[in-house]
Amino acid sequence: MGVEWLGAPFRPDAVAQSRKEQILSALEQREPSQWGTHLDGVTSTFDTDEREVALTFDACNSFYDEELIRYLEIEEIPATLFLAGEWIDAHPDEAGRLADSPLFEIGNHGLEHRPCSVSGESAWGIKGSDSVREAHREIEANAEKIEEITGQSPRFYRSGTGYYDEVCVELARELGYIVAGFDVAGDQGAMFSAEQIEAALLEAGSGSIILMHMNAPDSAILDGLQRALPRLEEKGYRFVRLSERLY
Repeated sequence: MGVEWLGAPFRPDAVAQSRKEQILSALEQREPSQWGTHLDGVTSTFDTDEREVALTFDACNSFYDEELIRYLEIEEIPATLFLAGEWIDAHPDEAGRLADSPLFEIGNHGLEHRPCSVSGESAWGIKGSDSVREAHREIEANAEKIEEITGQSPRFYRSGTGYYDEVCVELARELGYIVAGFDVAGDQGAMFSAEQIEAALLEAGSGSIILMHMNAPDSAILDGLQRALPRLEEKGYRFVRLSERLY
């Protein structure tokens, strides 16, 4: 039984479903005209009066760079970890362990790691969702997966590849997410050398959101981090999770 409202049972789940349908129906009438990583509504930096940067790591497939995560844990470096559905399915226990760590927080990287599109746009050779409802499933089905494993609904969403159209950005924001972009591409899709990673990270400034990957154990990412992070600390920078500065 729900609470009586205007003579009829009031059920929060029914209201949520109605609200969802209103959002989807309205956005289905929109035609996107923009495509990219740095659209309005995508948060690429944060405001701070301190020397602070946010490290974020995407887990795009089932591979896992355990040594990288161990390094962050040993050095007590906080980060926001964006997990895709395939990674969660491959590492459910580890997803729960990482969520329980005071160093890390878990973000939503999409059920199938697809670019956030309502018309099937592609990025990095990956086809995006091709409708508002497919985009909704890509976002929310993975959120449910994260909540089931971690006990918490994710606050941040980053699409597979980090590409969006403006309709998809609005969808994610209407669903209550902060759409997390970046201003420093730290490893260029896990393809950078250690020297290139070091140089990229040293370009970060106060309020930078750094994008890297935790699903490429054969890459130079760990080596690059071990070079760059101590130098950032020598410059007076500290590392924060996104939730410490974005609400």
